[in-house]
Amino acid sequence: MHNLARYLIFFQYVGTKYSGVVKVPQHQLVKKGVQDHLEEAIQRLKPVNQVSLSVSSRTDAGVHALSNTAHFDLQRRNDKPPFSEDVLVQALNSHLRTEQIGVTHARRVPENFHARFCAQSRTYVYRIALGASHHTLSPLTDRDLCWSLHNTELDVKTMREASSILAGTHDFSSFRAVNSDMLFKSPVKTLDVVSIQPGGSFAQPHFHREIHFWELTFTGRSFLYKQVRRMVGALVAVGRGRLSVSQLRDLLEARDTMAYPQGLVAPAHGLFLTRVDYKESDLQRPHQPFSDANSKD
Repeated sequence: MHNLARYLIFFQYVGTKYSGVVKVPQHQLVKKGVQDHLEEAIQRLKPVNQVSLSVSSRTDAGVHALSNTAHFDLQRRNDKPPFSEDVLVQALNSHLRTEQIGVTHARRVPENFHARFCAQSRTYVYRIALGASHHTLSPLTDRDLCWSLHNTELDVKTMREASSILAGTHDFSSFRAVNSDMLFKSPVKTLDVVSIQPGGSFAQPHFHREIHFWELTFTGRSFLYKQVRRMVGALVAVGRGRLSVSQLRDLLEARDTMAYPQGLVAPAHGLFLTRVDYKESDLQRPHQPFSDANSKD
């Protein structure tokens, strides 16, 4: 077992055609999850062991990622030494070339490292495009990669005032959707970053119609089910004048999932998981000298 290695991989995907990131049970298989394709790619490396990924951050169908993470153990046949990190990345990407999934880099990590529980923070960015009455009228480079609103402007100043209410540690029960984990997870979460900034697009200076992009960024150690999309929906409602700052405060203080207004949740396709951060010390294997390498990419 001396050639058994645990790897942490950082991977990206366009979530449009996948059922979400996690593996889909065989009896429910309509379309696969990103994890299904990653595990298939790893199995094509012909390891001795049956590989199972532990994904750090669950994303729903239609949600994208520029950097999600997962760990897995891999033992090569015939007592061959573990793959180097670069070779592993190249090999996996060669087997993923027909999918909208790519591994950006990998790290060999200690045998007790866990991608989910060792994560120090996660960052989500939600993209909004203004001035398109329907997503099919958006530039092709951004279609299904942002929420297209027919509004030509939002009251960003008031949205920022409302977003400051969400920052910090709160009971976010009103901003989580009902799911099977509700009874087992605390609704108290801490938002370290909530920001609303102008965004951009490759097509923006070239498109025949002016489209303004905005990005809503949220950073915290963990999030509740659909919490980010529900927060975005409420903030956009504030920007459109459909919800006041005081109403958003009342919604937060209600601490009640059912208090969230119907039809307000932002669609999945505008959401990106952009970072999962770890302590460098958690990534270091015992016999490795400490390195200042950046683990946050």
